[in-house]
Amino acid sequence: MKLYYRNIEKIETKIYDDSSQASKAVANEIVKLIKIKATKGEHCVLGLATGSSPMTVYKELIRLHIEENISFKNVITFNLDEYYPMPPEELQSYVRFMNEYLFNNTDIPKENINIPDGTIPKEEIDEYCQQYEAKINSYGGIDIQILGIGRTGHIGFNEPGSGIDSHTRLVTLDNITKIDAASDFFGEENVPDKAITMGVGTILDAKRVILLAWGEKKDSVVKEAVEGAISDEVPATYLQNHKNTTFIIDAAAGAELTRLKTPWLLGRCDWNEELIRKAVIWLSLKIEKPILKLTNRDYNEHGMGDVITEFDKAYNINIRLFNHLQHTITGWPGGKPNADDTYRPERANPAKKRVLIFSPHPDDDVISMGGTLMRLHKHQHDVHVAYQTSGNISVFDDDVVSFTDFVNEFHKSFNLPKEKTGKLLALVQSALRDKHPGEIDIKEVLNIKTMIRCSEAKSACSYIGIKAENIHFLELPFYETGLVKKGELSNEDIAIVVGLLRKIKPHQIFAAGDLTDPHGTHRVCLQAIKAGLEICKDDKWLEQCYIWLYRGAWQEWGINEIEMVVPLSPDELLKKRRAIFKHQSQKDRPLFPGHDMREFWQRSEARNRHTAKLYDKLGFAEYEAMEAFKKYKL
Repeated sequence: MKLYYRNIEKIETKIYDDSSQASKAVANEIVKLIKIKATKGEHCVLGLATGSSPMTVYKELIRLHIEENISFKNVITFNLDEYYPMPPEELQSYVRFMNEYLFNNTDIPKENINIPDGTIPKEEIDEYCQQYEAKINSYGGIDIQILGIGRTGHIGFNEPGSGIDSHTRLVTLDNITKIDAASDFFGEENVPDKAITMGVGTILDAKRVILLAWGEKKDSVVKEAVEGAISDEVPATYLQNHKNTTFIIDAAAGAELTRLKTPWLLGRCDWNEELIRKAVIWLSLKIEKPILKLTNRDYNEHGMGDVITEFDKAYNINIRLFNHLQHTITGWPGGKPNADDTYRPERANPAKKRVLIFSPHPDDDVISMGGTLMRLHKHQHDVHVAYQTSGNISVFDDDVVSFTDFVNEFHKSFNLPKEKTGKLLALVQSALRDKHPGEIDIKEVLNIKTMIRCSEAKSACSYIGIKAENIHFLELPFYETGLVKKGELSNEDIAIVVGLLRKIKPHQIFAAGDLTDPHGTHRVCLQAIKAGLEICKDDKWLEQCYIWLYRGAWQEWGINEIEMVVPLSPDELLKKRRAIFKHQSQKDRPLFPGHDMREFWQRSEARNRHTAKLYDKLGFAEYEAMEAFKKYKL
């Protein structure tokens, strides 16, 4: 492909394997400029962003400060934005965010820190914004501006419709932006309608702009910003006019870029089996012809002629790919006993396996692989389910009120003494009555929310037939903060995972590879499993263990990525739905829905049916639904 993609990409874009590597590169660039400025006796002026994207950059800057003695005393900072109104001590305040994630852990002088004030009286905001702009200019402008990007294409809080010459001002937030912020505010209704933000013109005046984007949910807007036409409908496209802007992204955020998604359309590719598989599936779906009907002419007319020239004629390539995909389909996710398993995704032996299914929250198991879970139980494998977190912050306060009311009525009905529970119930009800939106729950309320989710998980497992002793509630400590913001993964978390692995010694592990949940729990849970497996790498049981990653509520594997897919009948899909319904506190309206407002069972069924439809279009048997898995290799 060489550098043909530069003809279509209008902003310099660097793609890294993961956000950790990318963040180190950005942090190193910032530190390099700080040092250069310090030797000249000059200030380094940084424009800073909030949100999940810059967090890993700030973490690396703190590490460099502590471990490598990098000083930030010559740094002056200007933050992009702040919700309005917003007191600085509130959980969702960007003042609080910056203090927790950067300022309190470095030596940046407090007087050098500038963040828009969310408490300014409304009639004074225009003057305040002009002063903010003047202060930036008084330091000679911003040397490096860090940005994230929203799903609307906003930079800062410059929503669609923002002008290219706009400056710091009060704005009204787009509904999509409010939905994306809902998890931080414990509900969309609690998100402020307005914010103070630097303008597009202010951002474009910066000497250097670095935009960060991580994860699949950013892939479409990254493509639009980098490859699309400049438009006020996607304010990030204005950065195409900036001479020194770089997008720093991970592979997931770049997945829709032409150079990654369809590089054969840009020029000659370095073909391999994986890329051929991806291209042929794309071609089949694009021209709506089953794989086995694709011709040499089809390949030639869609930028894939060199595949035929270098490797084989279309017929043989088609057969090879068709056979590969055929071998991913199995009704025996635990392996089929006494069968030739040469071309099956799972082994025939041992016929009865110990299976460990990790579920980040107490419903991800049935949402993402409920049909497969039922099939494993039906085939008499020893199935264990491990719920990694309590999921307690996802329970509405109303559910706690209902449960406490039930306990009160229970006491009354059976004329039971309330000496032990009366005070507790009064404490809980008082705490909920006086609670402000987003306020941390008291321990007793969190415990009740944990019990609610545990009881729902037990009910779902019982419905499927999982034995009570095979249900494990790990309650990993990183999660138990009572906040959307979680702690760092610790040795204690990993030790809990290792203890369970070594206790069960599974032949199969299923884990969530769905990494775009709103507050990152899935990502940390997978990190805990990977770290645990690394510790167990010399254990004999692990030599015979297959590890499968599932997805479901938030995204699905691409057909070219799938290595095992389990068909579901209409009856199995209905039974899976009923298992999901056992999680009543998550029914009707999830507390943290993310950008998809459908209920979890609706998302799950839509994804499963879509996967089946794609296999059907590619020329395979027509199934009701399919659950897909990708093998994880140690």
